[in-house]
Amino acid sequence: MIEESRRYRKDVPVEQTWDLTDLFPDKKSWEKALKDIVEEADQITTFKGKLSENANTLLQAINSVEAYQQKVIHVAVYANLLVSADGSDPVNQGAAAKSGAALAAIRSKISFFETELLNLTSSEIEQFIEDEPGLETYRKYLFDILEQKEHILSPELEEALSALGEVLEAPHNIFSRSKQSDIQFKSVTDSQGKTQPMSEPLYEESYEYSEDTVLRRNAYESFIETLEQYKNTYAAAYQTEITKQVQLSKLRKYDSVTDMLLAPQQATTEMYHNQLDVIQEKLAPHMQKYAKLLKEKLGLEELRFCDLKAPLDPAFNPSTSYEEASETILNALDIMGPEYIEGMKKALSDRWVDRAENVGKASGAFCSSPYGAHPYILVTWADKMRNAFILAHELGHAGHFYLAGKNQTLFNTRPSTYFIEAPSTLNELLLADHLMHANKDNPRMKRWVITQLLGTYYHNFITHLLEGAFQRKVYDLAEKGTPLTADVLCREKRQVLESFWGDTVTFDNGAGLTWMRQQHYYMGLYPYTYSAGLTVSTTMAKRIREEGQPAVDDWLNVLKSGGTKRPLELINDAGIDMSNPKNIEIAVDYVGSLIDKLIESYSE
Repeated sequence: MIEESRRYRKDVPVEQTWDLTDLFPDKKSWEKALKDIVEEADQITTFKGKLSENANTLLQAINSVEAYQQKVIHVAVYANLLVSADGSDPVNQGAAAKSGAALAAIRSKISFFETELLNLTSSEIEQFIEDEPGLETYRKYLFDILEQKEHILSPELEEALSALGEVLEAPHNIFSRSKQSDIQFKSVTDSQGKTQPMSEPLYEESYEYSEDTVLRRNAYESFIETLEQYKNTYAAAYQTEITKQVQLSKLRKYDSVTDMLLAPQQATTEMYHNQLDVIQEKLAPHMQKYAKLLKEKLGLEELRFCDLKAPLDPAFNPSTSYEEASETILNALDIMGPEYIEGMKKALSDRWVDRAENVGKASGAFCSSPYGAHPYILVTWADKMRNAFILAHELGHAGHFYLAGKNQTLFNTRPSTYFIEAPSTLNELLLADHLMHANKDNPRMKRWVITQLLGTYYHNFITHLLEGAFQRKVYDLAEKGTPLTADVLCREKRQVLESFWGDTVTFDNGAGLTWMRQQHYYMGLYPYTYSAGLTVSTTMAKRIREEGQPAVDDWLNVLKSGGTKRPLELINDAGIDMSNPKNIEIAVDYVGSLIDKLIESYSE
């Protein structure tokens, strides 16, 4: 039973919700647009068999598909935002289902487009670009497609796979629907014996970080007790997802599923393994030192897994309103200049942000950036300064695509996911710098800011990186034919955690269940990219501190470049060489220096 103290979506103040009328005036308009895009797919098929005729036809086709895809994106994003805001609403569930079915039908109809482009040779593309200068805009797009040539199946098979898109997405959809609509948690009590409502967003955004040890541990027990009830179902969904990826990698003649998943990121296996191996090896000693400090300062007999995100100074957990946090963030990002700040102000004041906590809302935080509209941010606000860092992170994504959208065509907007988390984490680092300076005469606040910075690195260098390490083991087991049962997944997850934290943390069986928390496992090799992005942003923040405007200008140009360059080239434009593992070590050493500062501050 859902506690009465949890709000339903209809009871949420409108100013705490995002304004979807910027996409469609109402659901009726969306329904019409959904119907229209299905019918308009036939217009795209008029180019079938003609893409190699001449340069002008190719440009017309690309322009038509690009304009059409913008309409499709708006329809799909609208449905996704509805169900993310309240996945328990049958109407929203129906919209998501209609959208999914329509997208599958559309993908099937226009799958010919990329298949025909693959019939072109690099010399033919160069000649077309010479004949039609307008195609120069799409040079990278065309050659990126050409890179897939040896992995593309016959047109008939590609069309069949596209038609099965809704089925192939089923594991992720089942996971998401269960998390938002079915899974329920028992209410919990705090140290005062007061009953508190419990939900996954409340746990992940509030209780997990609570200074109240009783509440924090009780919430964890409620959380784990419920996950335990769903573990076999979730394991079946996840194994299906992994099996799908493994079989697709074989069909497409990749050497491994890892190679297939890295291909769209344009990241090498060396880049991938560097992030996982260097950080795990080099960061673990620093974080074990932090764990010992946390145990000491909290006065705990044992530091449990559920205590790792507890505040180091339990009596000091600064509060802030959404409005105050917004002003603080704008001040922190002022160094980025007027164009960037313009986007931030719009996001914060024009209802680009959904910050309510309500039944059916998706857990975590994200930023969705439909081209031709504006970004939409989902967070769950809890009136704590820590939430300002989460908001700043998502605003980093929004600022990135706000600028990229203004300067690039749709097909050139999105860079590799290897880079995607750099703009978001840089905003967190800039916010920390601002707060440190604003509180330079307040040792306690400065110490708190350091712990928030550590929270940023914990999230990206530990939580997501260890998810990546877990994924690597899971794919290895899957390719060897090992059944991915709930017990196997729990065992592997717990081993990854224990190998990192050593004997500084006491682990219970529930720790192994945390693979059930994250939808990123259904998004390919996404988790490890958080560490790549934070590695880039750590070095970029250092450049901005030391060089000021020239570094900011470089960064803004990188954001405006969108997806026009490969990740290493794009990052190099920011003055950073990610082919050198030393840059990863620099970021790890910075984390170590933060922990050393904390320890020193307690001995002063």
